[in-house]
Amino acid sequence: MGDDLGAAGLRFERDGVIAWCHIDRPEARNALTPAMYFGIKRAVRLVNADPDLAALVITGTGDVFAPGGDLGGRSQPGDTAPPDIGHEFLPFLTIRESRAPVIAAVNGICQAGGLLIAMMADIAVASDRATFRVPELLRGIPDATFAAALPAHVGLAVARDLMLSARRFDAAEAQRLGVVARVVPHETLREAALEAAREVLRTPPMARMHVKRMLNERYGFFDYQTMFWALEESPEPREGMRAFMEKRDPNWVPRDLPNGGR
Repeated sequence: MGDDLGAAGLRFERDGVIAWCHIDRPEARNALTPAMYFGIKRAVRLVNADPDLAALVITGTGDVFAPGGDLGGRSQPGDTAPPDIGHEFLPFLTIRESRAPVIAAVNGICQAGGLLIAMMADIAVASDRATFRVPELLRGIPDATFAAALPAHVGLAVARDLMLSARRFDAAEAQRLGVVARVVPHETLREAALEAAREVLRTPPMARMHVKRMLNERYGFFDYQTMFWALEESPEPREGMRAFMEKRDPNWVPRDLPNGGR
């Protein structure tokens, strides 16, 4: 396949020893199809397998990094269907465990699966224009990755706040809370991401992997069994996604609750 990631909404580019994976699906605001999720996983594997590449930068286009999965279930011509392997088509753990450094260059809106990509990267560099959100519960999804990973980044109290309220927060708060590591002026994002990759590449790979393994042990249990049971059996995710597409409140929101319609 060469550098083909099997997803029309992704572009893979080489810049010397550093590869770039661009999330580029502007007609759907960079919403991630299953093929795109698996394509990001392919990009990480490609960089790890290619002796001419040493690091990967993942970024978005326009004012969007990634808003998470395409709730409309749409795909694109040229998409290669990922294998039907449950949560294993998702790229998050592959990013987290990559031998080659993975840098997230967060250029704009970053939420749901997009935020998990940024959090699992070795270093997340965010534009000062970026905004963040953990919206899964608004759609009825008990997300296992966030439930395990977010407390390790921000602590239990803040993780409860971000997951249960699903509120938006800006780049300055994301850095203060520990969701991302660095915030830079928007126009310097590309160079800042490259500099982060160059810094990590100055460390020896074997020692770096041992440090990453020890750091990753701080994450909790990823309860994908509950998450995928809910996606298949619970009426809440179907109602949540339907309400999102119809631009209305889902049926569990109290009728007289003010400021609805999220």
